Amino acid sequence: MVITWMLSSMFMFMNHPLAMGGILLIQTMIMSMMSGMLFTNFWFSYILFLIMVGGMLVMFMYMTSIASNEKFLLPSPCKMLITTIIMMTSITTILLMDKTLISYMSQTSMHKMSMNMMFMNSLTKFFNSPNMIMSIMLMSYMLLTLIAIVKITDKKMGPLRQK
Repeated sequence: MVITWMLSSMFMFMNHPLAMGGILLIQTMIMSMMSGMLFTNFWFSYILFLIMVGGMLVMFMYMTSIASNEKFLLPSPCKMLITTIIMMTSITTILLMDKTLISYMSQTSMHKMSMNMMFMNSLTKFFNSPNMIMSIMLMSYMLLTLIAIVKITDKKMGPLRQK
């Protein structure tokens, strides 16, 4: 949790799109791992990660065609140090002052088994008979949209950047 807060504070000071994308990708990996640990099934974590990686690839292609020779500048160390100190003190005060958070964290291990059973039931309900039609229709729609986008784009037009 501390790492995600620090990455979020670094994200505010980044001005290069590839650095922002890298931080976003790291946060996605952390969130995917955390959601996978919370539920014993990593299926939704894989989907989240694949969607974010696909978005990052689109952003990477766009940035390399528009601004390929941009300088990569890191924010000043003073800003980063101040932000890190503020984040660390706020996290420390929250954890030390909030006793209910600590008691909740100790009780989550007892409720993990019931949450896993509830998650597995919701996953099986998602692919049962009435919802299966909706899933198949959604997959067909996404495949049709992908084919339409591939057919609409023209390979002879070239990159987006004008000389």
